[in-house]
Amino acid sequence: MSVNELKGKVVLIAGGAKNLGGLLSRNFAEQGAKVAIHYNSDHTKDAAEQTLADIKAKGGEAFLFKADFKKVDNISKFFAETKAKYGGIDIAINTVGQVLKKPYGETTEAEYDAMFDINSKVAYFFIQEAGKQLNDHGKICTIVTSLLAAYTGYYSTYAGGKAPVEHFTRAASKELGARGISVTAIGPGPMDTPFFYGQEDPDAVAYHKSASALGGLTDIKDIAPIVEFLVTKGWWITGQTIFANGGYTTR
Repeated sequence: MSVNELKGKVVLIAGGAKNLGGLLSRNFAEQGAKVAIHYNSDHTKDAAEQTLADIKAKGGEAFLFKADFKKVDNISKFFAETKAKYGGIDIAINTVGQVLKKPYGETTEAEYDAMFDINSKVAYFFIQEAGKQLNDHGKICTIVTSLLAAYTGYYSTYAGGKAPVEHFTRAASKELGARGISVTAIGPGPMDTPFFYGQEDPDAVAYHKSASALGGLTDIKDIAPIVEFLVTKGWWITGQTIFANGGYTTR
């Protein structure tokens, strides 16, 4: 992928402040794109400001947008502010998600609602707004989870909340194809970030590390190039969920 391919393009990233989202924000900016970086709350503010500072230190262009995307109007506002600043949007990436590891029988209605709001509802309306606002020949990519192909307990609301995104991806790709817009999803394995460790005890961490054929947890540095490929030269791939997990799960 050449720098010229992204030079002057506008990339909008939900959850673009830290972990995989932060790496994508910095990578796209380094390759000449203008980046709109969403973060959820004050809890993530320091990470967002550091990502923005890293970009500006290398001469890149970006801005921050703080909002809770469970309020759907905020998604529309993010796209609108990005268009107002940069004139259009070429690539929209959603890395937002929340994990809950809990037995099925102990999950509360409030937990179910919260997990599906974040993992399913936000994804649905993000893709919807991207379809409305992206330039023709734009690209949409959502981060899901390799647990969609797993036979396991305890993640019913996490994997269950992400599962509809596969069909959102298929449906949107079919409807937006006439405009040359590709729509994809990526299911990483458990990523070596704080997002993963908050839910797992040491025995579970050891198991997840041993479960992939290639060994170890997924490194965000191995996922970022796949995202970048799908939204540039890999645009011909559409309607698909790609399992990028070192052989952690497969179909």
